[in-house]
Amino acid sequence: MRTQRDFLRRASNWTTRSPIVINPSRRRVTLLPRPQWSIPKAATPTFARSRRRFSSTPASRHGHLDPPKPGEERKVTFIDKEGQSHTFLVADGDNLLDIAQANDLEMEGACGGSCACSTCHVIVEDPEYYDRMEEPDDDENDMLDLAFGLTETSRLGCQVKMSKELDGLVVRLPSMTRNMQASDFKS
Repeated sequence: MRTQRDFLRRASNWTTRSPIVINPSRRRVTLLPRPQWSIPKAATPTFARSRRRFSSTPASRHGHLDPPKPGEERKVTFIDKEGQSHTFLVADGDNLLDIAQANDLEMEGACGGSCACSTCHVIVEDPEYYDRMEEPDDDENDMLDLAFGLTETSRLGCQVKMSKELDGLVVRLPSMTRNMQASDFKS
């Protein structure tokens, strides 16, 4: 059974920083008006005190490629699932996923290029070009383990950025992709 003391303790918790007047003869709790004060800095959450501001890229910039500057064009060729080749002139720093999506090639990129899926899996045709690329990091290797048709020269398109060393790169799109989602594991 709840006692008056329990009620008063809870009431004081409900009204933090507000003076409580307890009148035992009337068995009544009176709350005085709250004083005006500012929230102390220590009470402000850390994320609200941060000087860093949140920013995002406008939706119109996702998958957008800037045209290469004259004389700085890089050539990349995609061989699609039907065996047709598509060659594009691109700028340094463009990744293969953005290039494929900007040119309406069939490359899904379900995670949006965050290296969290294997749907942008590509196969580098020439091992010499594969050796010129930076080594895949652990996250990319983990995702490549889930890729359909994995080969020795497989990479994720979102992680391959065009550069002078990769000018003339030829990649093949695998015949299938595997997009594993949480819904695939429901029993």
